[in-house]
Amino acid sequence: MPLSPYSPQRSSVVPAEASDREQIGLIGLGLMGSAMAERFLARGLEVLGFDIDPACQAALVSRGGRAAASVAMLAVSCRRIILSLPNSDAVQTLLEQLEPDLRPGQVIMDTTTGRPEAALAAARRLAGSGVSYVEAMISGNSSQVRRGEVLIIAGGAAEAIARCDDLFACFASRVLHCGDWGSASKMKLVSNLVLGLNRAVLAEGLAFAGRLGLNLEQTLAVLRESMGYSRVMDTKGDKMIVGDFEPQARLS
Repeated sequence: MPLSPYSPQRSSVVPAEASDREQIGLIGLGLMGSAMAERFLARGLEVLGFDIDPACQAALVSRGGRAAASVAMLAVSCRRIILSLPNSDAVQTLLEQLEPDLRPGQVIMDTTTGRPEAALAAARRLAGSGVSYVEAMISGNSSQVRRGEVLIIAGGAAEAIARCDDLFACFASRVLHCGDWGSASKMKLVSNLVLGLNRAVLAEGLAFAGRLGLNLEQTLAVLRESMGYSRVMDTKGDKMIVGDFEPQARLS
């Protein structure tokens, strides 16, 4: 099916006075999760977060969020719960912990990059309990999340995705609905393949330029104006030149 684009920035964000009655659940407070939490809090939303790392929970509290003692607390307290986990296995384990306390009408928004078949299985499993599952794959890194510049590749029912629109508006510049459950995870795998190859080619090109004795800053400037341009040059080019390898995403 064709992509269905819409701009989440044109959606109305829940105002602070109205958000007192709703807490946004966030499970996984690592690179991406903490960045999303910062954006939610900056927009006046209440965030109830959980992470197996106490330091991550403490960081959330220091920014004005609340830490949950267990995932069950989020299932009971939050109408919408966001997952930002390392992989599909972690999602499956987490859902098993959440399920006993979930209720019809809730929404699970999963930003975890994982297996398409696992996303489909999770969605079908939750649907049996009346819980909506939304794939919300993030194209971009944690720094771009903090600037509200990422693309959301969404999969699932259009109605469920629309229920997350005010949340997308906090940290994304655009949302593309790719189709049913599993479609977003498939698209993210394709995107990551191309992205990874672009990064590798840029690194090879800069290394080649260095061996030829060319000025690397000038080389990058030329590449940005050439037919070989890719957005990776803007996000990673300068970092490659200065040797800044501070993590922004997991290589796996």
